[in-house]
Amino acid sequence: MSIRDYQSFYNNFTPALVEARLIGSLKEGFNVCEEICDRWAGSCSDSGADRVGLFYEAAERSSSQHTYVELKEKSARFANFLASQGIGKGDRVAALLPRTPELMIVILGTLRAGAVYQPLFTAFGPGAIEYRLATAKTKLVVTDATNRSKLDEVKGCPLILMVGDAREGDLLLTDEMAKQPDEFEPVRIGANEPFLQMFTSGTVGKAKGVAVPARAIMSFYVYMRYAIGLRPDDAYWNVADPGWAYGLYYAVIGPMLMGNGTHFNENGFTPETTYKMIRKYAITNLAAAPTAYRMLMANDAVLAPDESLGLRVASSAGEPLNPEVINWVQRRMGCPVMDHYGQTETGMTCCNHLDLEQAIVRVGSMGFSLPGHHVVVLSADFEELGEGEIGQLAVDVDQSPLFFFQGYTWGEKDPFKGRYYLTGDVVMSHGDGSYSFTGRDDDIITTAGYRVGPADVESTLLEHDAVIESGVIGKPDASRGAIIKAYVVIKPQYDPTVELAEELKQRVRDRLSTHAFPREIEFIDELPKTPSGKIQRFILRNQARDEV
Repeated sequence: MSIRDYQSFYNNFTPALVEARLIGSLKEGFNVCEEICDRWAGSCSDSGADRVGLFYEAAERSSSQHTYVELKEKSARFANFLASQGIGKGDRVAALLPRTPELMIVILGTLRAGAVYQPLFTAFGPGAIEYRLATAKTKLVVTDATNRSKLDEVKGCPLILMVGDAREGDLLLTDEMAKQPDEFEPVRIGANEPFLQMFTSGTVGKAKGVAVPARAIMSFYVYMRYAIGLRPDDAYWNVADPGWAYGLYYAVIGPMLMGNGTHFNENGFTPETTYKMIRKYAITNLAAAPTAYRMLMANDAVLAPDESLGLRVASSAGEPLNPEVINWVQRRMGCPVMDHYGQTETGMTCCNHLDLEQAIVRVGSMGFSLPGHHVVVLSADFEELGEGEIGQLAVDVDQSPLFFFQGYTWGEKDPFKGRYYLTGDVVMSHGDGSYSFTGRDDDIITTAGYRVGPADVESTLLEHDAVIESGVIGKPDASRGAIIKAYVVIKPQYDPTVELAEELKQRVRDRLSTHAFPREIEFIDELPKTPSGKIQRFILRNQARDEV
């Protein structure tokens, strides 16, 4: 397959190139279930069999494959059930479910009915669930026996639909779907009307509501096609949980938009289950967060000494990739891994594109603007910056026809400044249209007048064989304003000694800079993270502040 030049494609890109591939349109609206399921129902794979929409690796029952025909029929039954409960266009329907076929049916059936699907991460406790259900005025929550008890503590909990055994007062999914016909005309919604109700991951502060409009699927398509580089013959697996944006946008909506089957692994993430999944389903195109790659690398011994998994391509998003991880993926998975940048609010906006020929791919860089988007770096005065300069990453909305974020659902914050959407992330511009992530705006450390990004220090620490991962923050200091402190998680075969701490400090001095080394190192068992796997440095900052 020939690969087009990135710059030429970017310069000539128009939304019409994507719109022409869809059933709906910006003018007439979309039904997202129709776009990602119905259009593939009845079509055949290269083998002549019905096209598979979901490959399911089960934890306690038989693994299974589910065709688009089956998913269409079951989503219609679920949509009819919603209608029988008076739930329809614009209403929020939540699922608190693991990665199972039932989760897929709830997603598709909700979208078929023109309602708004709301994911709930299964690790949430009652407080996080209650906040999201109450804020969104959710009409229905679908859950299973493992998670049902959490809802007992949710005040004003909406109607509950159970997968598995139902309690008195709950409804049972199998019973309710059995009552319904397997046909339901998809309800189209306007291009700017929501089909997903997301909440941010709470990297900084309380989670904020993000209503994702139907036209976002055009941006999802461009990302899957040109950044992920998804091809018809790929076996694609995005490891991310559909309870969060990266998993829902690009493990469910994205691949199915292109007619590829997606993979659900109900088993928890371990190196063993991940390698088993890759081998069993002959995965060729893998996507995962950096945390997953770091954990795989830390457990390299699980693989045979000379084994390479033979993937075609791999992608990552959520945090910067370290050179050590990039080299490990190339050696052990047999392919390059490309770094991508995005947010719940915007989807992916800056990428290293696997199916567009870029002039350069820098190690650790998050790449170039995704076609349909124009990202820039702004100074504190909101002036655009040039080569080698560090500032806040922003999206120039006026020059980004695929940008879909319309502001937080309940006005929790105004992230716009004139024509710019402000990401709150700090990056360095390379002057050629590509960027490297430095940190969250409030993660940047000012020490003795120097600004230091935590990602650079963390990447350098990871070069040491003892280190699994680290979180770097600024600790208040009377003379320097702040000193750099690193919280470090080490491999079990290493001891958290003073000598190791000094060795790590010296490595950063030698490899990065004498002004950017951590003057304090504290060994800990695990880093505080959001449920989606991002390091919560503000918790570490608060902890360090309490020590002063």
